Amino acid sequence: DTDRSRGLGDVYKRQVEDREIIDLFWQRSEAALEETQQKYGAFCSRVAGNILKDPEDVRECLNDAYLALWRRIPPERPRVLGAYIHRVVRNL
Repeated sequence: DTDRSRGLGDVYKRQVEDREIIDLFWQRSEAALEETQQKYGAFCSRVAGNILKDPEDVRECLNDAYLALWRRIPPERPRVLGAYIHRVVRNL
């Protein structure tokens, strides 16, 4: 039961952090990109790497994804940041 409640707390904590990152985008703070890269950089690399095999192409895709996030948030306000980022990376 303790593991279960801890898991729910981790999910809640992640959502709070994601909201903070989204708020940074809305404030047009470059810290939004830094926090996104720190939290989701490895995830984005895996997603891009599963599609693109060349490491240079993966790096370029990630740069394009961060630029797309900067341009899209605002006006959009994603409800689930990880899923939103996943969609951006896959669609580049």
